Amino acid sequence: QVQLVESGGGLVQPGGSLRLSCAASGFAFSSSVMSWVRQVPGKGIEWVSTISTTGWYKYEADSVKGRFTISRDNAKNTLYLQMNSLKPEDTAVYFCQKGESDGPRGQGTQVTVSS
Repeated sequence: QVQLVESGGGLVQPGGSLRLSCAASGFAFSSSVMSWVRQVPGKGIEWVSTISTTGWYKYEADSVKGRFTISRDNAKNTLYLQMNSLKPEDTAVYFCQKGESDGPRGQGTQVTVSS
């Protein structure tokens, strides 16, 4: 079955950077559109970014545009999210997701931006 395992979260100061990874298994990763979404406790899921199967096309939410970059390595079945210039409002649990609008997600990784 679909397995998605996120890693790379942690505590970082405002303006800092983190790189999230998502190891995928149990499905044809190279043929799947993949996304990152995030959730603040008590709030709904917020879409962050989506990448096409080849990695040629990428889409980001306005709130992260110019700061976050999604990428993938199909040879390693791994999805990435490079997060720069982090802000306190980026604090959330980050999930990788198979598909764009909805789909299976991993257990998530906590990102906390605080001084």
